[in-house]
Amino acid sequence: MDMEDTSKLKIFTGNAHPALAQEICDYIGVPLGKAVCGRFNNGEIQVMVNESVRGKDVFIIQPTGAPVNDNLMELLIMVDAMKRASARHITVIVPYYGYARQDRKTRGREPISAKLVADLMSTVGVTRVVTMDLHAGQIQGFFDVPVDHLMSTSILAKYIKSMKLENLTIVSPDLGGVTRARELADRLGAPIAIIEKRRPEPGVAKVMNIIGTVKDRSCVLVDDIVDTAGSLCEGAKALDKAGAMGVYAAVCHPVLTDPATERVKNSCLKQLIVTNSLPIEDYKKQTKLKVLSVAPLLGEAIMRIFHDASVSSLFDK
Repeated sequence: MDMEDTSKLKIFTGNAHPALAQEICDYIGVPLGKAVCGRFNNGEIQVMVNESVRGKDVFIIQPTGAPVNDNLMELLIMVDAMKRASARHITVIVPYYGYARQDRKTRGREPISAKLVADLMSTVGVTRVVTMDLHAGQIQGFFDVPVDHLMSTSILAKYIKSMKLENLTIVSPDLGGVTRARELADRLGAPIAIIEKRRPEPGVAKVMNIIGTVKDRSCVLVDDIVDTAGSLCEGAKALDKAGAMGVYAAVCHPVLTDPATERVKNSCLKQLIVTNSLPIEDYKKQTKLKVLSVAPLLGEAIMRIFHDASVSSLFDK
């Protein structure tokens, strides 16, 4: 978007992902705000904002990945500091929303932590939330403030298109991910397949049925999160056994907790495509891992919010 006066635009970050925050600032052409998130001797978080934010539109970039509770608390304390410093609007950019998988009760006496986190953000003074590829879309309804739910589909589709894969099929690793797979498939003009997992009886290994044609096809598994990579690698194995020509995976959030790196390395996956919605430690990087930047997408969203323009038009096909 064309830039107007950005003197009232301020972008800050905590310790969660300063590299992404800097990349977004470079894209927009504004300096990163002067703020420090440190620790007192007893471990409490200390936030110091070293410039005026009075009457400014403040954007705080902070994915709530590991260490989840530290990053979340940093975010909340930063918002409180901005509110008390008379910021006009406070938008939090949370590319990865921690606790998103705890979005409903699956048994008695269980919390809905995704709602609790939304309540904390609303209570502390957040005026808008920007996030990406929520585990469950209905989490948007947990908030009492506007939520812009961005999707990585356009970024992933552009890269997959550049790979020029023959006989492409987009694969959902389970029945719950069909909508996500369909969205990507529509952008690429490819058919979809679905892996259906079930246990015939307790204690018996899962049986994987593949719905759709994968034999002699280039298959791309698509998901929102890769955590331990167990399901992803099992799905890739099932596709390989079914005669797929090559198996790839495209995932938004690279949580990559151990033993994910080893599993991917030893799997039949040819490439794991992820975004930089979360920082990736050096020891997790490998030849099979391709990281795409979400900075241009988030930068565009920030400028559209700042100028009161449509954010949803970012995703027009």
